[in-house]
Parts: sequence; C-alpha cells; structure tokens
Amino acid sequence: MTVSCTARRVADRLARWRSAPALHPYGVLCAGTLTVTGRADAGWGVSWLDRPGSYRVTVRWSRALGLPRRLPDGLGLAVRVEDADGPGTTLDLLLTSSRSGRLGRHLPLLRPNALSGPYSTLLSYRVGDRERVLAAFPVPDPGGTPEDTMPTLWQELARRPVRFDLRAAASDEPWRTFASLSLETAHTAPATRTVSYDPYAHSLPGLRPTGRLRRLRDAAYAGSRHGRTGDERAG
Repeated sequence: MTVSCTARRVADRLARWRSAPALHPYGVLCAGTLTVTGRADAGWGVSWLDRPGSYRVTVRWSRALGLPRRLPDGLGLAVRVEDADGPGTTLDLLLTSSRSGRLGRHLPLLRPNALSGPYSTLLSYRVGDRERVLAAFPVPDPGGTPEDTMPTLWQELARRPVRFDLRAAASDEPWRTFASLSLETAHTAPATRTVSYDPYAHSLPGLRPTGRLRRLRDAAYAGSRHGRTGDERAG
C-alpha cells in the first residue's frame, strides 16, 4: 500500500469517528480584511503582490489535532481571500503554528498560546521566480497581553481586531512584509458545515504552492471528506 493510500485510509477512519474533519475538526470562523501593501519596487514579480489592494477574508482558526483545550496543539490559520484576482476568484492560504527560523518555519509547532508566535505555510510557494515560505506574524496588542488558549479568542476579538503581518522569505532572505491581516468578528464553525480550503485549487498566477507532498495532502483531504460526508467531492 502506498503512503498516499495509507494517509487516505487513516483520514477517512478518523473523520468517521469524529463526524468531523480528520484534522482541524473544530474552530472559529472570523471575518476580516487583508490589505496588500503593493509597492512596484518590491520585486515580488507577482502582480497581486505588486499592486495595492484591500480584500475581504474568511479565516478559520482551529486546533489541528483536536486535543483537550488545556494541552498545546498545532494551531491552524486558514485564510480565504475573496475576489483576489477579480470577481469570483479566491486565494486560499493554509498556515500552521511554527517557528520563524530557516528550519522551524517548515515544521509544525504545538503551542498553548494562539498569539505567541508565527504561523507558516510550512511548504514553499512559488513566488515569482523564487521559492519562498509565507507566514503570518501576530501584531502585539499595545494595550494588553495575548490570551492563552483558543476559547479566549472570542474575548480577544470582542475587545479588539486581531492583526497579523503577512511576510515571505526564501531561505537566504530576511522576512519581508507584503500584506496586513485584520480579523474583526468571529462565530462558531460547526464541524458538519466547515469551510473547505484548498491552496492548490485556489491559487494565483505567480503565487502557488510547490508540488511537494501534494499527492499525500490530496489523499488525506479526500479521505477526510469521504469519512465525514460519504462524498469525495464534498467540501
């Protein structure tokens, strides 16, 4: 049995047992705004990054393994940018709690505090003519300290917008900011009606994930959808 088949079978069984996605089963949906800085001299070589713009986003903040809330977990930040490349087009970015160093940005990090460190795409993106990792860095709240666990995000969002700087870097580059993300309101994300994010299907010209591990990820997502809904095409 291939690794992809194994991943699909495991994800299918876990989703059936949970009646929810195999990974990131429960979360919070947030509405917000993504603002691209857009400087012609930035040199990204991607039209979407090189022009200023403001876009509505739907963000799903979730715990990857669904561990008890008192325990550290891999935290997910899934970002859907509406009308990113014109009406009806979307850009999906999947980011996971990580470190920011050259190695740490490629490895998921279990974290008890949702706002204490960055989230990265883990795998590289083709950004113009280079491979770069994308990441979201929380902007500290000058009026207080970050809350400790996922349930407190409700309180945090009720008190203030939660903001991130979106950055990109190749292995031999420093992080450079290309956009800001502001999350403003939140509501529950029922496991039976979760938003399905797909960074391969929803990418942009010049800005797309590399093909590494795509077959494995696609198999796991297909297994999770089938286990949850009985339909591989379901979202």
